[in-house]
Amino acid sequence: MTPESDRDAQPLKAKNIAREPGFLYLEKDMEVHFSPDIETRLQQVASANGKDAEQLVKDTVARMLEDQDRFVEAVKRGEAALERGEYLMHEQVGERLRRLLQP
Repeated sequence: MTPESDRDAQPLKAKNIAREPGFLYLEKDMEVHFSPDIETRLQQVASANGKDAEQLVKDTVARMLEDQDRFVEAVKRGEAALERGEYLMHEQVGERLRRLLQP
């Protein structure tokens, strides 16, 4: 974002972001500032999905955090497998793909 768009950004307030299970409960209000372009796009996407922009942002951030948790867990599983010696070399992967794709 350019300094001009930061200056023009409007706050989107989110109070007590998550009361549902699995969410961190926030005691304080949180403001996120978006440029007018992003805010317009959020409104359009929210409207097309029958939500308001605040709910769209909450849902999107929740999904992003869940995705991040899954990614970190997958990396940890991969690292553990590597430590146990459970891995394939590049050539082995290529050979498995060739066999899989043979007619």
